[in-house]
Amino acid sequence: MASLPILNVIENSQVSPPPATIDNRSLSLTFFDIPWLPFYPVHNLFFYEFPITKTHFIETIVPDLKHSLSITLQHFFPFVGNLILFPTPNNPPEIRYTQGDFVPVTFAECTLDFNDLTGNHPRDCDKFYPLIPTLGHALKVCDHVKIPIFSVQVTFFPNCGVSIGMTNHHSLGDASTRFRFMMAWTSIARSGTDESFLAKGDFPLYDRVIKHPKLDEIYLNKAKLETLSQEYKSKFLSVPSDKVRATFVLTRTTINRLKKYVSAQVPTLQYISSFTVACAYIWSCIAKSRNNNELEVCGFVVDCRTRLVPAVPSNYFGNCLATCGTMAKTSVLVQKDGFATAAKLLGDCLHEKLNDKDGILKDAATWYDFSFKERPTSMITIAGTPKLNFYSADFGWGKPKKHEAVGLDYGKGMSLSTSKESNEDLEIGVCLSAAEMEAFVPIFNGGFEELS
Repeated sequence: MASLPILNVIENSQVSPPPATIDNRSLSLTFFDIPWLPFYPVHNLFFYEFPITKTHFIETIVPDLKHSLSITLQHFFPFVGNLILFPTPNNPPEIRYTQGDFVPVTFAECTLDFNDLTGNHPRDCDKFYPLIPTLGHALKVCDHVKIPIFSVQVTFFPNCGVSIGMTNHHSLGDASTRFRFMMAWTSIARSGTDESFLAKGDFPLYDRVIKHPKLDEIYLNKAKLETLSQEYKSKFLSVPSDKVRATFVLTRTTINRLKKYVSAQVPTLQYISSFTVACAYIWSCIAKSRNNNELEVCGFVVDCRTRLVPAVPSNYFGNCLATCGTMAKTSVLVQKDGFATAAKLLGDCLHEKLNDKDGILKDAATWYDFSFKERPTSMITIAGTPKLNFYSADFGWGKPKKHEAVGLDYGKGMSLSTSKESNEDLEIGVCLSAAEMEAFVPIFNGGFEELS
């Protein structure tokens, strides 16, 4: 007997804002957005555990989600728009909404093991890719290229629950922008209307309040728009990947223990945050799992909204990120004091970025060049932030059982978020090769004993 397909598509929908709620609109990209044009898309998966029948899914969940998404889109028009690329810097890129535009939403049924996917143990990355929607193909239109920017897939697991996968072009916005969209959508889904959202008054700010024409010009020239507009192809995750993902939770007690250890080992360190020690510990454990002598970059981004002068409102729509990174020989990180070394490197990097007398925009023209005195051979990326609690995204079915940042799979790295169980704890997703993960898990678990 032939095995059932992993994924069965139930419906392909096109969800638009309610008629006559949005006029044609556009949003120009700034130097904060432009560097992300050639980057891979952002993929996020939310799993919700609640046993329902297929009939309930089709007759209730599907129409409710389409209705609530439609209402949400009228307040977040860029999510239903398209990225518009012109071949010359004279016409800067923009996100444009034209009446009739829509978000493609796929509704499907999956035969994969829901409990396996939502566990913390190492799981094959390939299993998650059928649950992630792709972005459509770029389309040449007259003097520009139109690129789809957002898509959704809702997948039903019989008698277990659903997953909601979302893919967006990174130029659409950063984690803060995605979080506000998700909070609006879930609020509207719970109530069936946008009354609560409207009463709260927390609308996205579309005004381009960050004005640095020179930086815009620099990044427009770096973007090589003529080549990009002619050759643009949406990236996607392919199989087989030979990668696995696992989730690790650092409790507040453990985080404080890590801070205490670093403080004792590096008493001059001025910046010892939960983010710093968590990332440093994972980075040093990854280095030990590979046991080589590579020169490795550990890179991440910092939200600039509150750090610009004047400060940018928290509801600013788009990207508002500064890059930050440091580098070390992995042979150094595997030493007994490797964790403390990693914490010092990350802490000093953050302190310098956040406290420079010339402001956070210092060297902004070269943020994305990733130039170092020595040429690195590998890179670890850090995604996410514990300041945004994606586990509060409740569509009316309760908070997610699991949130996965699947975009990590394009490289090697980790994602940080608030834990599902407690705002005081950190949940860390790690994506590595299967061999590296096999070595990483016992190193991670046993490393705390060495800190005594």
